[in-house]
Amino acid sequence: MLSRIADILVPAFGRLSVTTDPGAALAPGSIIAANHTSLADPAVVIAALHRLGVEPVVMAAAGLWRVPVLGRFLTREGHIPVHRGDRRAAAALDLAADVLEQGRYLLIYAEGGLPRRKDAAEAAPGGFRTGLARLAERTGAPVVPVGQAGARRVASGSVIKQIAGLATAPLRRPGLHVHVGTPVVLTGDSTSRTARARTAVTTAWRTATAHLAEPAARPA
Repeated sequence: MLSRIADILVPAFGRLSVTTDPGAALAPGSIIAANHTSLADPAVVIAALHRLGVEPVVMAAAGLWRVPVLGRFLTREGHIPVHRGDRRAAAALDLAADVLEQGRYLLIYAEGGLPRRKDAAEAAPGGFRTGLARLAERTGAPVVPVGQAGARRVASGSVIKQIAGLATAPLRRPGLHVHVGTPVVLTGDSTSRTARARTAVTTAWRTATAHLAEPAARPA
């Protein structure tokens, strides 16, 4: 239901387009790693994946489960809360591994948080946390890099600015683009795996920004 809702709502806030690398395939049991720039981008990515026939389980900040109605949806559909800085964070990786073993797709945001910038401009993905690399090593699952651009035109900055952005987006209809890159199999130690995943997501992000004619900033 979360995927269907996103696919209905996102086009009302912007012009969503989706591309993939030639021959890129999303095999069941894949980890989908996307860049995270805005509170709006999970909906954008989920809507794009739905158009490709993919309905992922999402690993997301546990605070979302405290939002009325949304929290019940997330629990009912088996999405995974991440309690950062808490011993329950390890349990989230256990649940994620189970999801992958069941042949389902898992959407993860390896940056672990949003950028602190107040402007609406694009910027390359920040540093990745090690959870993605550890999960890939544990399960052997391929990582599908996904880059999204344009979500900061919908919501970014202060709370007031984000509310204003959401309210005016249906009139402005900013461009939103999601690009799905070629899956990669992470090898090496944790540092190497993390670096390779970040490079792949950054490459997908640059492709997404090019489709919107957004300037591609240097890596954060």
